[in-house]
Amino acid sequence: PFAEPAEAEKGRVISWNQVMPSVEGEYPRVSMRYIPMPCMHCDHPPCVQVCPVEATYKNPEGIVAQIYNRCIGCRYCTVACPYTRRFFNWYGPSWPEQRSWTEQDQTHRVMDQHLNPEVSVRPKGVVEKCMFCTQRLREVQERSRKEKRAIRDEEVVRLPACCQTCPSEARYFGDLDDPTSTV
Repeated sequence: PFAEPAEAEKGRVISWNQVMPSVEGEYPRVSMRYIPMPCMHCDHPPCVQVCPVEATYKNPEGIVAQIYNRCIGCRYCTVACPYTRRFFNWYGPSWPEQRSWTEQDQTHRVMDQHLNPEVSVRPKGVVEKCMFCTQRLREVQERSRKEKRAIRDEEVVRLPACCQTCPSEARYFGDLDDPTSTV
């Protein structure tokens, strides 16, 4: 959900993938780096250990996932996450009124471009997190299963939205246990 500036000041913004600036060196030799802070999908995730209803779990691929309609909103996982990558959903599902503008004789629907029918709408009062776009991974798994073949590296290397949209292609996704993977 969208958070107005007043709500953002209260810490009510959902930002699954934050990019943190890091200043290195001393004046006058200073450089800036940008470090992504997604969910780290921990080997032994504390958020899974504290969830009283098993809404958060680690799937067979090693992704820390969540069953949103099982979440009771207790926020134990939010407190347990050492990377602060869990976000409580303070708002009910809503979509801003349609706005459009004309640019070079083309009308663009701003918000419609962000709708994704493959992702479930989460209700107010649950905790959210990045799940590496598991719906995309399931689609690739289904296709490879139907074609009776293994998943290829090129099918997944840019699979999550964060990897797909990274302008410098600095992000990769894949199987850490596969020595031939780009990862």
